[in-house]
Amino acid sequence: MLTGRGPVGTHVTREKKNIHRRMIKKNGLCNVKQPRSHRQRFFVLSYEKLVDSSWTTTLSIFLAVLFLSWTCFAIFYWLICFTHGDFEPNHLPEVQKINHYKPCIYDMRGFSSAFLFSMEAQHTVGYGIKAPTDQCAEAIFVNSIHCIIGFIMQGFMAAVIFSKMTKPRVRSQTLMFSKNATISPRNGKLCLMFRVGDIRPRYINQTKVRLFLIKSMKTREEETLPHTQTELKTHMDGCSRSIFFNWPIVMYHILDQNSPLYYLAPSDLCQQRFEIMVIIEGTDENIGQVTQAKSSYMPKEILWGYRFENLIKFDELREEYEIDFSKFHDVTPVNTPLCSPVYYEQYAKMQKNILNASPCFTLDFTPRHSLGEIPTFQISRIQTAQCKI
Repeated sequence: MLTGRGPVGTHVTREKKNIHRRMIKKNGLCNVKQPRSHRQRFFVLSYEKLVDSSWTTTLSIFLAVLFLSWTCFAIFYWLICFTHGDFEPNHLPEVQKINHYKPCIYDMRGFSSAFLFSMEAQHTVGYGIKAPTDQCAEAIFVNSIHCIIGFIMQGFMAAVIFSKMTKPRVRSQTLMFSKNATISPRNGKLCLMFRVGDIRPRYINQTKVRLFLIKSMKTREEETLPHTQTELKTHMDGCSRSIFFNWPIVMYHILDQNSPLYYLAPSDLCQQRFEIMVIIEGTDENIGQVTQAKSSYMPKEILWGYRFENLIKFDELREEYEIDFSKFHDVTPVNTPLCSPVYYEQYAKMQKNILNASPCFTLDFTPRHSLGEIPTFQISRIQTAQCKI
């Protein structure tokens, strides 16, 4: 049987073309732009940018907005008091009782006093000295608008800070996916394999790994359906529902007759256009929230004839297992048939039947590299201990 080691090469033009056709980026972000109105785009993008930006940027923006609001309303309060005449020498706070004068706002001496009153009014500090009176209706109106805007700003800032502290995306960034997927035999079956891991010491409970094939399909009515999703069944040893995700594991999908990749050949990795999306879902044991991480593999990122190296070893001195994440993406070549799984199973089945019928013959198999072609077989005579030529 023909076997091979190593990935199948692709053309540069094909690689460049496939890069722009990726639906899910390697970092997990979806490469789809949703249309939004200008008003919705402004508020949604502002909130998303504040949540996704660094803490230094977010806090700097908050401080700038707070100082701007304090200054703007301080100017309004100063103008109201100035037009009312509260800053005249015989109307200052020291002589207001003597002259029986009632100002718009108590204890106002200039712009600095207006700035302090703006801070107290926005955050309801209430030191007990500066307060508006019923002498000026415009001061009462500006103060009510100021309180409403202050409540909205504080609620918005609290929501952004809470979202930054508990957003699942921060947790999902610690989940790792192997740079490449591989195809190699496992237990007599060709399997598509990829590795996932978590670099944090705090683990994710009830972890589930799902695999999807994104590919355009054509119906019987000659209708082309772009980006159809087909879920692929994943396996990890004997786990059926959730996995014990305390160390890096290798998930695999068996390329059998129930798989849409049953007719995939090495040459198809250079010709066909599809995408394999991987999703990890689980509950963070620290905050109790569901987190999700995504990645994808294009055909040029699938290595035919490789398997992942072992990265777990036991330290005899410490008496504990150690994980070497420097080998997380490392693969090693392995003998793998250079044919599709359907041809590989047909060959194995016919080889078994011929050997059962006569131990003096064997079957030579020359696989084709193009999908849909008929494999060629040749019966040859061999010499064993039971048959002599």
